[in-house]
Amino acid sequence: MTIDEIKDNFALLDEWDDRYRYVIELGRTLEPMPEAEHSAANKVNGCTSQVWLSRRIDRDNKAAPVLRYLGDSDAHIVRGLIAILLTLYSNRTPQDILATDALALFDELGFREHLTPQRSNGLRSMVERIRNDARESLAAAS
Repeated sequence: MTIDEIKDNFALLDEWDDRYRYVIELGRTLEPMPEAEHSAANKVNGCTSQVWLSRRIDRDNKAAPVLRYLGDSDAHIVRGLIAILLTLYSNRTPQDILATDALALFDELGFREHLTPQRSNGLRSMVERIRNDARESLAAAS
């Protein structure tokens, strides 16, 4: 699924109850995260729910590194938010990640008015973790 498909599907749903159900369904599509990846190193601080993001960097001698993610949460809605974030950021170069404003996308979808302050803070923490990974990857490559 692409981010444009998610946006199109979201636009078809008028009620926020339906949109939440869709977000929960997206969370169910996440690739399972192995139990060993539910570690302190992968835990995202700043989230009320338990959230883990596991990063793998694939390097090709001729191309920029590509960051690949697995994510998980103990909260259904948060798993859906992770699914949207990973659709946007996983399998991308650090430059692509840094050039993409996930928070603007979530605002465009209307989440600012429909997430609790704690969930909004957690979302920002997840985005910042991924952006920091991209910065670190760029620094290591130079």
